[in-house]
Amino acid sequence: MTGYTARSRRGTAEAVRSALHDFFRRADPVLLVCTLVLTGLGLLTIWGAVDNFGQRKLKMQFAMAVLGIIMTFVVANLDYHIIRERLWLPFLIFSVGILALTLVAGSTGEGIETSNKSWLTVPVVGIAIQPSEFVKITFICTYSRHLALVQSRIRSPRVLPWLAVHALLIVGLILLSGDLGVALVYITMILLLLFCAGLPLWWFGGGALAGAVALPFLWNRLQPYQQERILVGFNPELDPLDKGWQALMSRQCIENGGLLGVGLRTGGNYEDLAASHTDFIFATVCEKFGFVGGLLVIAVLAVMVWRILWIGRQASHDAGFYICMGVAAVLIAQSAENLGMCLALLPVVGITLPFFSYGGSSMIS
Repeated sequence: MTGYTARSRRGTAEAVRSALHDFFRRADPVLLVCTLVLTGLGLLTIWGAVDNFGQRKLKMQFAMAVLGIIMTFVVANLDYHIIRERLWLPFLIFSVGILALTLVAGSTGEGIETSNKSWLTVPVVGIAIQPSEFVKITFICTYSRHLALVQSRIRSPRVLPWLAVHALLIVGLILLSGDLGVALVYITMILLLLFCAGLPLWWFGGGALAGAVALPFLWNRLQPYQQERILVGFNPELDPLDKGWQALMSRQCIENGGLLGVGLRTGGNYEDLAASHTDFIFATVCEKFGFVGGLLVIAVLAVMVWRILWIGRQASHDAGFYICMGVAAVLIAQSAENLGMCLALLPVVGITLPFFSYGGSSMIS
């Protein structure tokens, strides 16, 4: 029995070593380094502000980062052709189902004063997750397969309505939940994927015109706090003591960082900034590491996006190409939204900075 157990352990160890060897042999070194650098900087920032954020947040973020890295090894060893051919329908059902469930049984995040219903509490364990973060992955897979199937007929009037239905199933549920920031990420992803699939530019022009006509009606559908966020978002000085205060304080944190920052373990204006560990963590990064640190974050994100686009161009199948374009679109849209609102240039719509913002759902996805 002891000999059998020893052989079993050796077999397991060999299997793990083989999997790790295959991963590092096939993994793109640039993406791997970018991921580890961004994750490390994010953890370092939270550690540097642990006196303000608390030990619990640091431990949770570290645990989710480790879990995310482990899942990266698992996912990297999957054949995406299997996902494309066999799992697209379960992924689609999961996406629609969990977003619908969140709309019915969801709640706002802890300490968030909005009517968003973006969080779902897992029974028994009592952990709150943000389903839209995980649906980004499943939606990229299902929409990529859909586009790969109809690419040659992308201009057909019979094809576009079904692509629109596929997209609206997801975006519509997110908009109904009130999460405008996440919905904008999905919309950006869909538009980029349709462009990459060869949809003529005049379709985008027509869509922009239709959007301009529908804007007044859409505006009236927004919640009052969302309207105020948008108006004050582009000009926070309109309400510097209330709705514009957060954006102005974020910008002050960035300015206070100067060239090299105030120091990793030094307190600062971020201590008075709401959501300085989540949506506004870039302001915390800039105050601690200065202009140089903020520029480094943007540079590494840019390299990551460039590398994903490059890998997509090398993909041997259309579905692989679209998956890469979708992931790049998510990183571009999410980073641009987050940096824009931290710099008081865009409305505060509530969106995380990839690899940095505190939150298990965001970090794992």
